[in-house]
Amino acid sequence: MGADQAARFIAPGSAVGMSGFTGSGYPKAVPMALAARIEAEHAAGRPFRVRVWTGASTGPELDGALARAEGIEFRLPYNSDPLVREQINSGRMEYFDLHLSQVAPMAWQGFLGPLDTAVIEVSGITADGALVPSSSVGNNKTWIDQARQVIVEVNRWQSAALDGMHDIYYGTALPPNRVPIPIVRPGDRIGEPYLRCDPDRVVAVVETDAPDRNLPFRAPDAAARAIAGHLLEFLRHEVKVGRLPPALLPIQSGVGNIPNAVLGGLLDSPFERMNAYTEVIQDGMLDLLAAGRLGVISATGFSLSPEAAASFNANVARYRDHILLRPQEISNHPEVIRRLGCLAMNGLIEADIYGAVNSTHVMGSRIQNGIGGSGDFARNAYISIFITPSTAKDGRISAIVPQASHVDHIPQDVQVIVTEQGLADLRGLSPKQRARLIIDRCAHPDYRPALADYFERARAHAYGQQSPSLLTEALSWHQRYLDTGSMRA
Repeated sequence: MGADQAARFIAPGSAVGMSGFTGSGYPKAVPMALAARIEAEHAAGRPFRVRVWTGASTGPELDGALARAEGIEFRLPYNSDPLVREQINSGRMEYFDLHLSQVAPMAWQGFLGPLDTAVIEVSGITADGALVPSSSVGNNKTWIDQARQVIVEVNRWQSAALDGMHDIYYGTALPPNRVPIPIVRPGDRIGEPYLRCDPDRVVAVVETDAPDRNLPFRAPDAAARAIAGHLLEFLRHEVKVGRLPPALLPIQSGVGNIPNAVLGGLLDSPFERMNAYTEVIQDGMLDLLAAGRLGVISATGFSLSPEAAASFNANVARYRDHILLRPQEISNHPEVIRRLGCLAMNGLIEADIYGAVNSTHVMGSRIQNGIGGSGDFARNAYISIFITPSTAKDGRISAIVPQASHVDHIPQDVQVIVTEQGLADLRGLSPKQRARLIIDRCAHPDYRPALADYFERARAHAYGQQSPSLLTEALSWHQRYLDTGSMRA
């Protein structure tokens, strides 16, 4: 049936589980039709909003369209749409930000309430009714299993050659029936290539032909190249002293221009036969795969520039033996991350001088995107690395501050911080030792003297000397920015 007709199965106030993870594999037609229906209902004076659950961020046809219609009452677990962000920060939309590995278990535990409808994009349907996932898996398995009814979008833009690239594991369970996840190498297959769905719960099948939408990556600037250089030098040193094998350990990379630049730097590195166990496959990982530097990539979805997506779709067959797409409860599973010993590389908004990291909130209260999977990997990685330019807003904001205005990653989960200024290896250091290293190696020269001055005065006057802090000044840099537009004194 058409998308307009399918959207009529979704009632006001219902919870809708949508496919999609970081701009890939999300439904395009039904959310647009639902948004149009919501706008019509609002114009007639009738309330109509829904609760939206996804894998992570989606695209303009889903989050953007529903937000423009003022149709989202509640959203989880991760978002990057600017209009959704504005509505969250203005208090017009409720937002539940949580670790991506915890979404499916929390849904099964019942804490999120009942799921009324699943809207899932697939690349095909087999003769016996199995669903061939598209360019992401995310929480699709859980949404299909939990939903009272299912709407399927079959997107012919997605390559038919995706068939066989997925590994859908049906062995998870709640306590006390949990068993170990049987992955000991990134390329281990433990499931099946298709999603199961009871045909009796499918109320609509909608055909589409629409691309995933992701923004292109910027060419690496000087700061990104410097960050990549510091990090590669660190990895070479870890191999030299015997703390890492010559092929490294499985790589995890967050999404963004700087992580993509770091992946690009690995092209010219001495590391070969690497593997990746991560959430998202970016342009840089495909480049490493094409160059023979990466053997296997395990993820839950893609985040490709339009050019890379077109190239991938034209050459899926050559990648199928090297890429596994899994449910995000597996791609982000703490047990597997810890067992494999992943090297986690994620971005941040700010870090304080003791190594606490804020990756979600601007000036302590405005959500940016969400924690995503960074917490899953940071706490369980073999080495937990956070990367960022040392300043933002043309130097008016320092990424290194006396105290983080919001903490997503406690110092115990942060082992290495890298900016274009340098790299601070924080392993085995006390808070005061960390502070000296972060200030000296990571802070921008424009802010370094003020940070050093704060630290010395805190050492002289703080209530305690484990992590010296001046309570009346710790967040003064953020207040100064709100008052004057700059953190500079």
